[in-house]
Amino acid sequence: MNIETIGSLSSSNTGCSSTLNNARSLVNVNNEWDPLEEVLVGTAIGAQVPKGDKGLFAIRYSEYESINAMPTGPRSTRIIEETEEDLDAIIHALIAQGVTVRRPAPTDHSAGFKTPDWEADGMYNYCPHDIMLPIGNTIVETPMSMRFRFFEPFAYKDLLIEYMKSGARWISAPKPQLLDSMYNATDPEQSALLEHEPVFDAANCLRIGRDILYQVSDTGNKLGAEWLQSTLGDDYRVHPCDDLYAATHIDTTISLLRPSLVLVNPSRISERNLPSIFKKWDVLYAPDPVDIGYAEVAYGSAWIFSMNLLMVDPNLAMVDKSQTPLINLLEKHKIDCIPLQLRHARTLSDGFHCVTLDVRRTGSLEDCS
Repeated sequence: MNIETIGSLSSSNTGCSSTLNNARSLVNVNNEWDPLEEVLVGTAIGAQVPKGDKGLFAIRYSEYESINAMPTGPRSTRIIEETEEDLDAIIHALIAQGVTVRRPAPTDHSAGFKTPDWEADGMYNYCPHDIMLPIGNTIVETPMSMRFRFFEPFAYKDLLIEYMKSGARWISAPKPQLLDSMYNATDPEQSALLEHEPVFDAANCLRIGRDILYQVSDTGNKLGAEWLQSTLGDDYRVHPCDDLYAATHIDTTISLLRPSLVLVNPSRISERNLPSIFKKWDVLYAPDPVDIGYAEVAYGSAWIFSMNLLMVDPNLAMVDKSQTPLINLLEKHKIDCIPLQLRHARTLSDGFHCVTLDVRRTGSLEDCS
């Protein structure tokens, strides 16, 4: 596969004006579909369910009777070993496509830590797409919504320094206090996140050239969108969307496939609330997901098996092998598929988009609005 040629075709077919980014930086990402050159892939080693607190209860476990009733403790050896097997297959497939793969440093997630206001322990280094947001040649450590992820970027610190030395711009958002008063655990009609300080996960965002789609939800508040817009400046337009999906991240609701082609979750998006940026795009409504189940406690819906795909280039997607209806739909639109698996996607709340972070893709910054 000629990555450079595909990148050229991708840009020339959009009809968008473009601007080249810093060619020296190892970080260079302008959208979700340009040919992939370098990616971070997480690890399940040491994964655990963190100790309960008000934030985790409000965002993930509000159906439980109390914080004390929430599950906690190490993930089983079987889940970790099978997930590592699945990650190895993902890595080998990416390397076969000429993609550079980088990994996090080992971390003891059982080690406790505290601020002046609260104490916590960790969860995993499994989903780098949640914690860092590459935009152009900038990489942003985002102000995460849950306490147990406060220090998760430390596992990537050496890589971040390397990226900075290559010419990338490395920013850490203001660390939120995450006081108990930040979380709503009593009113199900309101978001679990209140507007006391900017808070958002990187996976609340999708990049569409100069436009950044930002899902307002239980993992990203409106103040977070305001901070991101003020930090990126006039070169970008951040679009807060508060009527798509109220629970967590955007990548089980919308998947960008290539210029002017988007896959959406029909249980959450219709013509009524389709973001205006997609009004002139071709919209594919995803078939119902094939649910392969979960072990222990589910930490995500079955949509993570289908919607949470990774575009390797505009004509190639990494898709769960069980999702035959989705694979058929993508192939009908001339997108080939790499069929792989993440057997414990619902247990660990991950998909191919979650467990990877694209830090460099070929192509240029485009204005497609």
